[in-house]
Amino acid sequence: MNIPDKVINRLTLYHYILEDYEDGLFISSTQIAELLNMDDSQVRKDIKYLNNAGKCRVGYNVQDLKSSIEQTLGFETQKEAFIIGAGNLGSALAKFDSFSNYGLRILAMFDNNPVKVGNTINNKEVFHISKLPDLVRRLNVNIAILTVPRQFAQDAAIFLANSGIKYIWNFTPCVLAVPKGVKVWNENLIGSFLQFTSNDKDGV
Repeated sequence: MNIPDKVINRLTLYHYILEDYEDGLFISSTQIAELLNMDDSQVRKDIKYLNNAGKCRVGYNVQDLKSSIEQTLGFETQKEAFIIGAGNLGSALAKFDSFSNYGLRILAMFDNNPVKVGNTINNKEVFHISKLPDLVRRLNVNIAILTVPRQFAQDAAIFLANSGIKYIWNFTPCVLAVPKGVKVWNENLIGSFLQFTSNDKDGV
């Protein structure tokens, strides 16, 4: 089933909520909607992608709904990735252990700064970027999380593509031009912040 990106994003938010409701047996669409400040009809529409009907006037079984989200979004399918850039953002992502709960395992980090190369961050070694092509091939990794400074982002993207990376999760404030066959997902932190503040009628 082809699920729209916005629905996937909301389903992951529902999953966060369900993890905090595991002591309860049922949860309603209204409860979920109130926590996220959204319409409960949207919650029900999203959950229809899971083929989970729930029970009238009772709600959804917490464990069943949580499992449905995990199976539909592929949390159980292990995916491995490298982080490119061992600066503040890259290091923070390397320390985010919850990635593993959603099927993403960070194997290692890469940088070209000799001060950073050889360090270990949350049990993930920082290799020199020149080691990337060999490790991509040997470990069969096709996902890279890009956190380098903006001025190096485009060159880094081409290097990743030429090294065999097929998916780039781009955290840089740069729109990347990549070869055909390479997919880029832009994590627009500034855009998310501006969207949040522009929707706040009372101001921050």
